[in-house]
Amino acid sequence: MLPTDAQAARFLAQAGFAATADDIAAVKARNYSGWLDEQLAMPQQGVSRVQWLIDNGYVVEANVSSFAGADASIWRKLIASPDVVRQRMTLALSEILVVGMGGLPIAWRNVAIAHYVDLLEKHAFGNFRDLLQDVTLSTAMGTYLNMQGNRKEDPRTGRVPDENYAREVMQLFTIGLLQLNLDGSPKTSGGKPIETYGQTDITQLARVFTGWVNDRTAGVPAVSDAAYPTRPMRNDGSQYQAGDKIVLGTVIAGSLSPAQALSQALDILFRDPNVGPFIGRQLIQRFTLSHPSPAYVARVASAFNDNGSGVRGDLKAVLRAVLLDIEARATPTGSASGRLREPIQRLIQWARTFGAVSSTSGRWAIGDLSDPGTRLGQSPSRSPSVFNFFRPGYVPPGNELALNGVTAPEFQLVNESSVAGYLNYMQGVVQNGLANGDIAPNYATELALANDATALLQHLNLRLAANGLSSATVAALATAVNSIAATSDANRLARVRAAVLLVMAAPEYLVQR
Repeated sequence: MLPTDAQAARFLAQAGFAATADDIAAVKARNYSGWLDEQLAMPQQGVSRVQWLIDNGYVVEANVSSFAGADASIWRKLIASPDVVRQRMTLALSEILVVGMGGLPIAWRNVAIAHYVDLLEKHAFGNFRDLLQDVTLSTAMGTYLNMQGNRKEDPRTGRVPDENYAREVMQLFTIGLLQLNLDGSPKTSGGKPIETYGQTDITQLARVFTGWVNDRTAGVPAVSDAAYPTRPMRNDGSQYQAGDKIVLGTVIAGSLSPAQALSQALDILFRDPNVGPFIGRQLIQRFTLSHPSPAYVARVASAFNDNGSGVRGDLKAVLRAVLLDIEARATPTGSASGRLREPIQRLIQWARTFGAVSSTSGRWAIGDLSDPGTRLGQSPSRSPSVFNFFRPGYVPPGNELALNGVTAPEFQLVNESSVAGYLNYMQGVVQNGLANGDIAPNYATELALANDATALLQHLNLRLAANGLSSATVAALATAVNSIAATSDANRLARVRAAVLLVMAAPEYLVQR
């Protein structure tokens, strides 16, 4: 059975960001799987973020120590690129394999973060093992988690290899802290959870990650080598820790080259049975449900373990499993269904829904929206720490979710300041567009409905909330919109802007069901 308009809109908001009339029609014509397959087959679109920085004059000596253009290069693709599923996956990966701009105190940091997001986009539909390799050797990650310049031990001074990346690549990027069953539930021994690794594993893995340095052009000063952040780190053998290493019970022979040892270490992590449920559950949270059932996690983890052709780590297969699962497509019920829309996603949805997908100047000067009091309280690739904007196991305290142990990660962003900041910021955006009107909406479709407040709100309910707003909420909002007389073009535009903001402020919209 083909989906209804509302079902198609809900799917589009989960798989991408927004539901235009054309997208809804496409999903209804091709069904979920057909539309998704077309997206998964679509090659990367447009110029890369790094190339955009170059083309727009941001890679100049004056910007050697700044993030000039970086935010714009990232927002541009999120808002305007037609490969919406790839962009949504890129955003999701940036919140799992985290590099935050605040942790890149290096030359050409704008190029470094742009290249890192380009790297995530490149591998978004690829294999997780290839992604892990490139993430590990990227200049951005090497800087962010101290693998760049990591040196072998020195018994004379007591220096030991830095353990930061070794710890986080296990804890956050691959296997997590506790051994998991296929469905994501912790394995136990004697009634207690079993840890995945210990301090010895961290120490040994840190030894593997020694000797890696930025691939700088010899004799060229940093200010003249803007391309170095786009090259993988290379190994300085003189700083590599010699000898055997034992990681998660497997010996990595000292006879291996640094590159071979690193590859084997990443293979060990990639092959660990924890990766499927650990990464799979987080991808479910980023796309469809904050609190997926164990059965849903198990089905996604199974797709990670085997794509049906014996391939492990196929992210296309994982995405299909996440988005087409019966639990994702079922009519949402209960307090554990759905997820709070991230502020980033709300802004992108607004832009794509109302055609604000071009920058008149070409500059895309949206900037850093991290301030919770005056802006969104969230901005892509500006996580305050490697633990992302929110933790995957976060349970909001003091409410029904806490009583039932329901994880709702995005609520970690919610407080009095961020709620008011979002509404105030979006009021300006809805009215004036982004970047002082340089990125402007087109409300022509909505203006044609402005005389009938109920019809206007029903239209917005479908396009923005997949008909998630109750009839009572629509009626209440219609009363507010009707308080604005529809007696002139200016008043009708005011009605449209008020209706858009009211819908995007409604709790039934904010929690995507």
